[in-house]
Amino acid sequence: MSTTARLKFRIIHRYLGFFLSGIMAVYAISGIVMIFRNTDFLKHEEIKTFQLEPELLAEDLGPLLKTRVNVDRTENGIIYFKNGNYNSITGEAITSKMELPFLLEKMEHMHKATVESPLYYFNIFFGVALLFFVFSAFWMFAPKMPVFRKGMYFVAGGIVLTLIMLFV
Repeated sequence: MSTTARLKFRIIHRYLGFFLSGIMAVYAISGIVMIFRNTDFLKHEEIKTFQLEPELLAEDLGPLLKTRVNVDRTENGIIYFKNGNYNSITGEAITSKMELPFLLEKMEHMHKATVESPLYYFNIFFGVALLFFVFSAFWMFAPKMPVFRKGMYFVAGGIVLTLIMLFV
């Protein structure tokens, strides 16, 4: 590849890196937080009270409370389930949920965007940009340069580490 093309790759790589530094930080932070999603790490309890109609059946509670209701027990007209209870006499329901702080919740939502979310276009762009970083790194230096050859050892180490992580 010519020196001019190599220089263009370096320039695009540099400025795209600066441009995407914020989003890379968001994905790095949310990725680390998502590792702990099955725990209560950094979460706080959010308690909500609902006034529903009295005498509802347990199977009617889930859609109204927007949560899964698997009845643990019923005592004195109160239906107890994993994250709350419902008083069938008064109609009062109380639910609790462990939630991340607002900003971390937004970051995690963006990280997990699906095709139903308009954010998925940004996720596709970001994924393509990361692939550009991967490939453009190989054209930043001439293959004859010592830094390129040394870099190939790091590439090999990275591939081995990736394979270990995939199959562990």
